[in-house]
Amino acid sequence: MTQQIAAPTRRHPVFARFYAKVAGPALDKAGITEHRTRLLSGLTGEVVEIGAGNGLNFAHYPPEVKRVLAVEPEPRLRALAEQSARTTSVQVDVIDGIAEQLPVPDGSFDAAVVCLTLCSVADPHAALAELHRVLRPGGQLRFFEHVRADSPAMRRVQRVVDATVWPLLMGGCHTGRDTQAAITAAGFTLTSLEKFAFPATRVPSPAATHILGTAERSRPGGTS
Repeated sequence: MTQQIAAPTRRHPVFARFYAKVAGPALDKAGITEHRTRLLSGLTGEVVEIGAGNGLNFAHYPPEVKRVLAVEPEPRLRALAEQSARTTSVQVDVIDGIAEQLPVPDGSFDAAVVCLTLCSVADPHAALAELHRVLRPGGQLRFFEHVRADSPAMRRVQRVVDATVWPLLMGGCHTGRDTQAAITAAGFTLTSLEKFAFPATRVPSPAATHILGTAERSRPGGTS
């Protein structure tokens, strides 16, 4: 099912073709399916996923999920996500929209999912504030993102590539964002976190450092 709304459209046609035909399959070959499965395991109820891309996560949602609202601003990727949504056992509604301006009421969802998305949104702090807003108290944020490297040398590389060609070539992606800090700054409480390099490569990549984990919107009274 597809819901039409008025929303800014962000076009990256060259990157969209590259991601759908090259990058996505390459990540599958590198073993990303395991991480997608862990990211979504145990979810229930109503879920919002921002930056859903061409819908590669849809097949991994557990049957306990009642509905997924998948938000994707890039037209070509969104069209592919609509096709993918028609083949899944879980109800997935694909809409046009941006992470910084979600067209849903406060406290609408039991969980939110970000998967290789916060690197490329225009304002990750605004996006996380929106996710905090639309989650119910006690709701979970599930995240799998590439982030700022630990080593000073690689951080310098990230600053250089982020200031030059990387965002232009990779659909607005930035390699050096401190996503962990941004999650806590948005008011979430981290409940689990793993950091690891992915995929395994012989030559170090500025986009190799990843985090996978969960965070929670506090319940009334400030308890997690």
